[in-house]
Amino acid sequence: MSGRRHFVERTIEGLHAAIARAMYADTLAGGAGLLQRLDPRVKLAGLLALILATSLSAKLWVIAAIFFGAVALAALSRLSLPSLLLPVWFSALTFTGAIAFPAIVLTPGLVVYRVPVVHWVVTSQGLTSAAFLILRAETSATLALLLVFTTPWTHILKALRVLRVPVVFVVALGMTFRYILLLLETAQQMFESRKSRTVGRMDGADHRRLAISSGAVLLSKSFQLSGEVFLAMQARGFRGEVYVLDEFELRPRDGVALALFAGLSAAAIWAGR
Repeated sequence: MSGRRHFVERTIEGLHAAIARAMYADTLAGGAGLLQRLDPRVKLAGLLALILATSLSAKLWVIAAIFFGAVALAALSRLSLPSLLLPVWFSALTFTGAIAFPAIVLTPGLVVYRVPVVHWVVTSQGLTSAAFLILRAETSATLALLLVFTTPWTHILKALRVLRVPVVFVVALGMTFRYILLLLETAQQMFESRKSRTVGRMDGADHRRLAISSGAVLLSKSFQLSGEVFLAMQARGFRGEVYVLDEFELRPRDGVALALFAGLSAAAIWAGR
């Protein structure tokens, strides 16, 4: 099979997987897990408070406790750890690990290891700094994922407005989400049409031309789609306020959950001083 067909098929598979994950997130949000039963405003405020506690904590064991608590919440909310959390953890580890690695050998302090050949010095303080950065990123990403996968997107936007988040910010989030999904669908259709017109084997030069031309066409369509998405939302009456059929109503369990979130966040901030 030619490289061109390899490129097209891999791209189609990646786009299809991205759209499937977005649809799967909506399915999970309508499930019967622990967090799915809570009011979106409570989840938003509580998880943001835990993210704040993670950022303010100066002790690794406190951040680790929040992390394992988030994993327990994910399990109680019936989220699949291997398929949902592991990719996020790997991405966070890769990104923050690349940032944290220089701190391991550049931070002065107690020497714990000397790297042969290059003569780099690994210090205890450097390892601690890297551990803080990576664990904070992993914990914050897990908490954010809990919110996204247990709450419908429209409910998140409405909860943001209830918490007095500016309309401009909510509009930007709403447009971005709709625009990304529409762009993914457009890209998938474009590559499927390319695949249906591909005949024979293509060499490396044709492969590169395909990649460049596809990127250029997709960029051109993205500019057009951005305006069309905004006009479509305006035509349907969207002015920044989010209206949903389900009205938010605080129940006793929401009050208990809010008190637990507040208490745990305050305790984590106090213990992590």
